[in-house]
Amino acid sequence: MDILKIIFPTVLTFFIGISITPFFSRYFYKHRMWKRLPRTEAGTSKTFIDIHNTEHEVSTPRIGGVIIWTSVLFAVCVIYFLSLIFPSDLTLKLNFFSRSQTLVPLGAFFFAAFVGLADDFFNILGQDTYDCDSLVYRRVKIVLVTLIALVISYWFYYKLDFSSIHIPFGGSLELGIFFIPFFIVVTLATFSTSVIDGIDGLAGGVLAVIFSAFSLIAFMNNQIDISAFSGAIAGGILAFLWFNVPPARFYMGETGIIALTVVLAVIAFLTDTVLLLPIIAFPLVITTASVIIQMISFKFFNKRRVFKVAPLHHHFQALGWSKEKVVMRYWIVSVICAIIGVILALVS
Repeated sequence: MDILKIIFPTVLTFFIGISITPFFSRYFYKHRMWKRLPRTEAGTSKTFIDIHNTEHEVSTPRIGGVIIWTSVLFAVCVIYFLSLIFPSDLTLKLNFFSRSQTLVPLGAFFFAAFVGLADDFFNILGQDTYDCDSLVYRRVKIVLVTLIALVISYWFYYKLDFSSIHIPFGGSLELGIFFIPFFIVVTLATFSTSVIDGIDGLAGGVLAVIFSAFSLIAFMNNQIDISAFSGAIAGGILAFLWFNVPPARFYMGETGIIALTVVLAVIAFLTDTVLLLPIIAFPLVITTASVIIQMISFKFFNKRRVFKVAPLHHHFQALGWSKEKVVMRYWIVSVICAIIGVILALVS
């Protein structure tokens, strides 16, 4: 029954996502839910401009992440109301909406999704410094994610009594009140991996693998509701990915990427595997690291570039790899890293 409880919402969310996408897709294109102008940034290399399709950027809807969290919301409601209207051993068991395990991640997921949705609308409708200047845009997003993380970390510390983290093979480390800033840093670090959203199908495939891994980890921890919720998110991402493979019908947008990265940090803390997150999400980590390395090198070493283009996936494109090759190899590395992370979670 526990396995069925995980498989059912995953499959249900996937098919809900597939079913609702034509409606959302028509709406996105009818109302031109894309950026009016491409974002600019000082110091952008000619190589990046050559491989970055700005025409596609300003003619593809930005808020495809709505499909992910809407399909998850529908799945949660369908299963929950089935357990209320037709109570039985089966329907009650399938319900994974619980105060003890999924109330906080669900709240964080949808709260972050709506914040991201508002950000997307500013980006779509605005034609000022905010939506055109990359640096201003990033600063605003960092402030938003910091505020979200502050609220959630406060709840973790004061309401759920979280104050320590598990160190693999080394017991627990008590952080006390410093748990709050640590939570914020982890959430910001996870969100910074949004730079991976640059090639059709790349972010969706990597994130689907990561959430599948955490579903398995939660299952091994006997956190069945969290496992089912993680599986449902993976199902929603796969439905999104079905329409996001090249050429993408829409982009994930901030409503997707903020929601997914925030809830990923929350699930990592709830499963007490936050220090394994960099391993499980290694493709995200190395992609973010490539941007940091490039910025440091450019600023402090006479504008020298370590990579032809940053983030890393664009570097591979500049080397001559096709978009499809980059995406598939990222997916392969994601699966390998997820397997390693799950094994470490099991033995530590």
